[in-house]
Amino acid sequence: MVKPVTVPDLDLDTLRSEISKEYGEVANNPTKGFHFHTGRKLAKIVGYADDLLAHVPERSLESFAGTGNPFAMGRLHPGERVVDLGCGAGIDSIIASRLVGPEGRVIGIDMTPVMLQKARAAALEAGVTNVEFREGLAESPPVEDGWADVVIANGVVNLCPDKLGVFRAMNRMLKPGGRLQLADIMVHKQVPDEAKLNIDLWTG
Repeated sequence: MVKPVTVPDLDLDTLRSEISKEYGEVANNPTKGFHFHTGRKLAKIVGYADDLLAHVPERSLESFAGTGNPFAMGRLHPGERVVDLGCGAGIDSIIASRLVGPEGRVIGIDMTPVMLQKARAAALEAGVTNVEFREGLAESPPVEDGWADVVIANGVVNLCPDKLGVFRAMNRMLKPGGRLQLADIMVHKQVPDEAKLNIDLWTG
C-alpha cells in the first residue's frame, strides 16, 4: 500500500522568509561562501557545457545555486515556451531564451525579489528580449494553464514542503504532451519527522 503524501506542519511564512533570506544572500554576496557550491565552479561540476554558459552574464552566473543541469535531459527547440521554476539569478532562463530563439518565450519564476532583480539585469545585459521574470511561489506560479511546452526547475522542489502541490502546478502549466526537465536533490533514507520540522535544515 502506498503511503499518502503528507505536508510537514511548518510555519510556511517563516520557512519561505528564511529560504528567501538565504538565497538573497547568495544574490547579494555570492563570494561569501555557503554550505553548498555556487557560481561558475558549480556550473562546471554539474555539467554545463561552455557553449551554454558563453552568453550568460557573470552577474547571473556568480549567483548560480542549482543542483544539476536540466538541459542534460534534452535540448530545447526553437519556438518553444518554457517556464523556469525557481529561476534564481536567471542562468537557466537566459540559456533557455537563446535555445528557443526569437519565436520562443521564457518565463522565470522566483519568490526572492533580489534574485529577480539580478535576473532582469542579467537578461538586459545579455540582450535577450524573449524572457520575463515574475515573482511567485513554486506551488502557485503566475502562469496560465497549458502555456508551457517545457517546465524546467533546478534545485527548487527540495525547498518546498508541498512537493505534490509543486508537481500539480507544473502539470497545470504544461500543454498536453509537454515535458519536465528537472534537477534536484534526492535522499535515499526516510527523513525523520522531527527533521522535517526544523527550518534550519530546510535552509541549510
